[in-house]
Amino acid sequence: MNNCFDFIVAIPTYNGEHRLPELLERLKNQINTEQFSWAIVVVDNNSTDHTAKVVQSYQENWQCPYPLYYCFEPKQGAAYARQKAILEATSELIGFLDDDNYPNSNWVSAAYKFSQQHSHVGAYGSQIHPNWEVEPTEDFHRITTFLAITERGNLPLLYQAQKKILPPSAGLVIRRQAYLESVPSQPILTGRVSGNMITGEDIEMVSYLQKAGWEIWYNPDMEIYHQIPKVRLTREYLIPFFQGIGRSRYVTRMVNIKTIHQPFWLLLYLANDLRKILLHLLKYRTKVKTDLVAACEMQLYISSLVSPFYLWKHGYLKSK
Repeated sequence: MNNCFDFIVAIPTYNGEHRLPELLERLKNQINTEQFSWAIVVVDNNSTDHTAKVVQSYQENWQCPYPLYYCFEPKQGAAYARQKAILEATSELIGFLDDDNYPNSNWVSAAYKFSQQHSHVGAYGSQIHPNWEVEPTEDFHRITTFLAITERGNLPLLYQAQKKILPPSAGLVIRRQAYLESVPSQPILTGRVSGNMITGEDIEMVSYLQKAGWEIWYNPDMEIYHQIPKVRLTREYLIPFFQGIGRSRYVTRMVNIKTIHQPFWLLLYLANDLRKILLHLLKYRTKVKTDLVAACEMQLYISSLVSPFYLWKHGYLKSK
């Protein structure tokens, strides 16, 4: 990218040849963007399918005033793809959409408008609705937030550090200056890869921004629909998924805690995880094996408990 822009939409993707076309069509139909300059960049995170050819085909027939770019990131992991987008960006604002996030027609304009009204914001997330391929069970609402579903009402919301809740990377806008000043060049968590469901790299990233004093917001006017195929509601997908979330938690819990205080907080977290496990067993008993939602919650608690030991054993914390 040689030209400077006011806003860039970055799409990190891995093997997204079948999901990208719908997203690119949605971005071709954005409205109310005439008053600022913007562009789209697809960050191919080492895909093995025809992702590059799909983007090239769109570029050859692109009729929009805002350009479509392509770049390749060989290091596998969403953290590397997002880092690539930010380093390559020629704008102060970068809005991230996963290849299964389909935005409303005013998403780009709403994202840019919010930045003009909040000069101290380091990052702000979207209102994310689910688009289920099949309807989940009634009790599934207990775990939907872990699938990047973010419905926190229709008013802007400032995320308070003490509440330990942060937006996912799906539909997240980041101020480039905030990222470059606050986020280490080598994160601990890098994202899910083949054979390893360790996640949390997006929460680690946003936690560094918040730790550095940047405001983190929820902007309900930026609405997107997260496509959730039926395979993501199966036990085979969800149990490893929650295991990966839990195993990452030591990192995301400790980012905002001073090193000298971390042993104390580690003991508190271990005690609290044990408490949650015991209460869950008392409440659901044998259902923790047969009820999918209860099983996911139990896997999360157990994996959170072992998180510091797992991460140390597998080399994630050796640089600490």
